Amino acid sequence: MLRAAARPRPVRRPTRAAVLAVSLPAAVMLVLGLWGLDRGTMWRDESATFQVARRSLPELWHVLGTIDAVHGLYYALMHAVLAVRPDEIALRLPSVAASAATAALVGALGCRLARPRVGLWAGLLYAVTPFVSHYAQEGRSYALVATGAALATWLLVRAAEHGSYGRWAGYGAVVAGTALLHEFAVLLLPAHAVTLLLSRVPRRTWQRWGCAAAAACLPLIPLVIVSRGQSAQVSWIRTPGRPEAEALVKAFAGPGQPVLGAVLLLAVVALLASARGWRQAPRRGVPGLTAVALPWALVPPVLLYAAAQHQPLFLDRYLLFCLAGIPLLAAAGADRLLGLVPWRRTVTAAGAAAVLAAFVAQLPLQERERLPTSRGDELAPVAAAAAQRARPGDAVLFLPLYERRVALAYPRDFTGLRDLTLKRSPAASGTLFGEEVTTAALRDRLARLPSGSRVWVVGDTNTVGTRWFHAQRAESAKVAALAAFCREEREEAVFVRGGSVSLYVRR
Repeated sequence: MLRAAARPRPVRRPTRAAVLAVSLPAAVMLVLGLWGLDRGTMWRDESATFQVARRSLPELWHVLGTIDAVHGLYYALMHAVLAVRPDEIALRLPSVAASAATAALVGALGCRLARPRVGLWAGLLYAVTPFVSHYAQEGRSYALVATGAALATWLLVRAAEHGSYGRWAGYGAVVAGTALLHEFAVLLLPAHAVTLLLSRVPRRTWQRWGCAAAAACLPLIPLVIVSRGQSAQVSWIRTPGRPEAEALVKAFAGPGQPVLGAVLLLAVVALLASARGWRQAPRRGVPGLTAVALPWALVPPVLLYAAAQHQPLFLDRYLLFCLAGIPLLAAAGADRLLGLVPWRRTVTAAGAAAVLAAFVAQLPLQERERLPTSRGDELAPVAAAAAQRARPGDAVLFLPLYERRVALAYPRDFTGLRDLTLKRSPAASGTLFGEEVTTAALRDRLARLPSGSRVWVVGDTNTVGTRWFHAQRAESAKVAALAAFCREEREEAVFVRGGSVSLYVRR
């Protein structure tokens, strides 16, 4: 007799509570991400994304050989986005969508590792964290890196439970893609190793994870080699100390004292509950919530902080991808405390109300994130000041060189103005801000200007006149050449946050 065909395993459909735990945090994050998305100005980091991603692909490849190779994949993705609509809204929309996806993944992890209400609370808490909102509305790669890390963690949990080769291959591919978006995301691998260690997985799981991790690291080797040669662009980062560590804790758990204290307390409750066996421990080889969330939140910051004592590279935005571990721990602690209440719906609503209270308590911080002053500088007011005062045929000079980013971000405001120091454009030179002429050539150009010609100086008030500025010979020589041929009309000077526009007239 023929053997009866094996029946396919029934597909488990997600419950209504699980669907809500995934969809509601995503919807909340989407609303918060779209709220005040147009701040009316880019800041310097966003302007780099805007002007580099709009170059042709050969020009983009050219610049990555000299600077910003670590952001190469992100620039390539944004090249496609900005080809559709090159403005500030489109610049930030991928980060909004990525943050909503991350909130959904946090909710899904909470459902899988605990129960739907834990996923709901964790996803909502992630969505209302001001630090998350900050990078959900920024045209940089950090929100996308956080999504990749959450997806990789989700795939790790599934592969550890039912480890087919296909799932491990998917896990390795996601880790590789996430690390190519920003190479520090590779620190997720040590965190996942600790997760597997705490979960006491069998040797077969270790072997498959090791193969997936090794395969994920292979594409990073060229990026690491190139980016090490470009390390001068992050030489301004200082060695971290206690203030940087405390700032990271506040960014992860909430800058407001009541929210910070409550979140940390709930996380401690979750850790104690796991350590003392208050809840039924997961079966051997299956990751539990604490085994996933604690290494995720702790291992990458500790490793980067330790490495930064020798090579300072510790910035909070580089670690956004491991913030999600804190909401998961806090939600697990709340579930432990509220689990004593017998009414399930009441408990779920009470936890959601607590997250709402945390949002209200931090509402002033959320509102501040939507202001132009929430970033390092504002380029649009500087460009507008130049456009209002300059006339076609006037000349413009940027102090220092990188202040040309104002014209690159808002080129319409500089239409008809002659750049006195530009030799080769940023795209042609494979640089962010272009290649400038020598001091002798600048003096020759100034000497050829007719008497009464107007030169507008766009300066960075944070650096012009500082010790650093005077140490730059090329910049000091530009100032000396300008003073030799032109007089400053001080009454025409305009100062805005971080920048200035001043008028000089040819003698």
